[in-house]
Amino acid sequence: MIRNTPLILILSSILTVGSYPAAGQFPIKIKIPPVIKPEKKPAPAIPADPEPLRKEPPTSSAAMKGSNDQPTIAKDSVQVRAFTFNSYKNKAAIWSWVPEMKYAVNGPIASGSLLNVEFEIPGSGPWIRLECKTESTQAGFTSNTECGGRDIPEAKGSIYTGPVNFTIRIRNELAGTDAVLFSGKMKVAKVRSNETASNTANHFVYYVDHDWNLPIGYLFYEPDTQWELDRPERWAAPKFSVAFWTRGESSGFAEPHLFFGGKEIGKAYYNGTEVGVPNCSVTEARNATTHITSPEGQFMWTRWKCTFSNVMPWNKTGSSNETMFGRVFLFSENPGPYEMKIMHNGHLIRTLKFAVDAKGKLVDNGIATTNKLGSDRMIVPVQVLGDQDGPWDRTAWKTEAFYGNPLAGFNVP
Repeated sequence: MIRNTPLILILSSILTVGSYPAAGQFPIKIKIPPVIKPEKKPAPAIPADPEPLRKEPPTSSAAMKGSNDQPTIAKDSVQVRAFTFNSYKNKAAIWSWVPEMKYAVNGPIASGSLLNVEFEIPGSGPWIRLECKTESTQAGFTSNTECGGRDIPEAKGSIYTGPVNFTIRIRNELAGTDAVLFSGKMKVAKVRSNETASNTANHFVYYVDHDWNLPIGYLFYEPDTQWELDRPERWAAPKFSVAFWTRGESSGFAEPHLFFGGKEIGKAYYNGTEVGVPNCSVTEARNATTHITSPEGQFMWTRWKCTFSNVMPWNKTGSSNETMFGRVFLFSENPGPYEMKIMHNGHLIRTLKFAVDAKGKLVDNGIATTNKLGSDRMIVPVQVLGDQDGPWDRTAWKTEAFYGNPLAGFNVP
């Protein structure tokens, strides 16, 4: 109808000016052209598959996330660090610390709920109780929260070092409930600040030791976020990602290399230059000191995420796997064992192994499921190579993993 608008205006003018003549008295004959309807092109069809597209991550399970009717902690999200104050009991000559906490809770979180964390110094009883921001959350969704640090009065600061117990609880006075979600133990230590003046002898910077993280890696698939949460197309062509930990400041922007059948995969080139180069530049979590230390930069633990542009678990979008740079490598077309080698500044720093099945899914080694990780990730052992992390406790994972909750069935190569 939009195309015939000028013609309608002409007819309207003729019919509204003066008297209406008989049809045979019109000086010209007007032919109204037919309306041409645009051709409808069908949307690309998603090919039939014996297993329909899912609305949730393909690596998730009730055992990993826990109960669907009670909130649970995503254990890999729990991060505790020591926040250093520049005083102790109003004395600037001595520094002290308080805890700072971040974690994620899997819903449901009922209205009226309140999350809190209680810290206890062994032999001294309860120390600090933190109330964390709490939001009502539906089952199947996760709520992130944090508390402590600068929000704690300096009068609460401590100069204690050693093991500290903590408990994450959720209380709801509407329902009359008070439940423990997670119990852990962190190891607090201290190191001199980088100050050199004579009156700074007691200026210690405090930190929580996270050496237990280094041999623990994570494999997971990520959805196409351009689709709404309830759309199965989110998982039609997911991304493959890996996360691992390093210690120290000079450990970022590593280079992951993925091997299958002894050959490196996921390589694509344009005019002789590699494109879609995988990288590990995303920081997922970082536990660092609040002040500069001496020695500098050693007391920082970072979890990096590696992403791959030219490797996918599967492609169920209906589009071709061929691109102008070559064919995308699909796990679903290449089931079997894989090995990842991670380089930094030309040196090999990490290796890890995993397998995928004929559908492109990660073959579950049972570690995350058995230990109820609480997220959609799979845990894999990581071999730490080289000396770029500096001195670290290579046995800490045996007793200190996940803050005193070591992993059953986990062994480091």
